[in-house]
Amino acid sequence: MVGILFIMVACALWALDTLIRYPLIGEGVSALSIVFYEHLILTIVFSIVFFKSLKKVWNAKPSHFFYFFMVGGVGSVLATLAFTRAFVFLNPSLVILLQKFQPVAAIALASWVLKEKINKYFVFWAAISLVGAALISYEDIVSLIDAPKTMGNIFFHPGAPQGYILTIFSVIGWGAATVFGKKLSLEGYTNEQIMSGRFLMGLVALLPFVGFDLQVFSHPVEVYGKISLMVFISGVLAMYIFYQGLRKVSARACSLAEMFFPFMAVIVNWLFLNATLTPIQLVGGALLLLGSVVIQIKHY
Repeated sequence: MVGILFIMVACALWALDTLIRYPLIGEGVSALSIVFYEHLILTIVFSIVFFKSLKKVWNAKPSHFFYFFMVGGVGSVLATLAFTRAFVFLNPSLVILLQKFQPVAAIALASWVLKEKINKYFVFWAAISLVGAALISYEDIVSLIDAPKTMGNIFFHPGAPQGYILTIFSVIGWGAATVFGKKLSLEGYTNEQIMSGRFLMGLVALLPFVGFDLQVFSHPVEVYGKISLMVFISGVLAMYIFYQGLRKVSARACSLAEMFFPFMAVIVNWLFLNATLTPIQLVGGALLLLGSVVIQIKHY
């Protein structure tokens, strides 16, 4: 239960992060710029951890570098950029709904990579959690149903294949980040070492994209201040708490608990932006909590 609570707190901090992130995007700051400076600042912050761990890095197995790349390069950067890009090709509500399949990818990878066993009781309570996650985002389902375009145009228009590929990549990438983060903790890496490697690998993966977008370097000073605040909230505090929780739960249970992020985002919007928290979303949050807690308590 403690591990689930840690992950819920991390989700709450990630939700607070959106109060800064989305206004920045609304002001014309690209997602690439935000992600790049987050990883640049965090790499600098955690450089002291990296240098203190040089002996461990020197003696690391080649597979460990692959794990770090999956966590940082794929999960932290490429999946995020792919998810953002998918909105260009697909209805945003469809992209958000497809993202709810992230736990399915993580559970499959956990079974393969970590040899975590999946029994019928886990499948049942995982399904309850996924239904709860869907109810939290029920407005996206409604917007798809009420869309003025025909269903064929929504799902099968000319740009749809690119959108599906990008969304599926992001879903698998984020699921892989959870699984390989757990793998690194099982290999004896501390939270700080995992975070250090994550952000460094993420920065390396970003460099080719930055070379094609020189506007990344032309933002006013206040933008960097806001990004620095986000770095503290979601990059340092939230990620540390998340990895602390991941140590205490299975990767498959963690992937379900991560679905609390949209629920926490709804609560943040309710508290700070006077958005309505509907009964359906409350039921969804309760189902998600129930499923996650039962899986953790029963060790399914």
